[in-house]
Amino acid sequence: MKFTLRALLPLTLIAGCSSSVASINPAKYDGMSCAELNSALGDTATDISRTAISRGKVANTSVPTWLLGGERVKTAVANRDTARIERLQQQQQAIIAARKSRCPSSQ
Repeated sequence: MKFTLRALLPLTLIAGCSSSVASINPAKYDGMSCAELNSALGDTATDISRTAISRGKVANTSVPTWLLGGERVKTAVANRDTARIERLQQQQQAIIAARKSRCPSSQ
């Protein structure tokens, strides 16, 4: 992937954004039906995949040596995506636990 100056602006804007995934609250899933839990699990898996693809694209970006701070931005974005994946995986585990305890078809 060729890295150009035009690609730097969106990359730096993304690096400044924080993740929108809040802390995991298992009680949030207590009121959900099995169908809602299944849907939430699928949405979480989709978000994990999407974020992993984004992280891979960023990690494989070739930053020219003349672009000062480019590698630092690239690393910051990849680290942010890694942290988001970890939070999503924790959320996924909470959904799985709620589903196991409440949905007999999931076992």
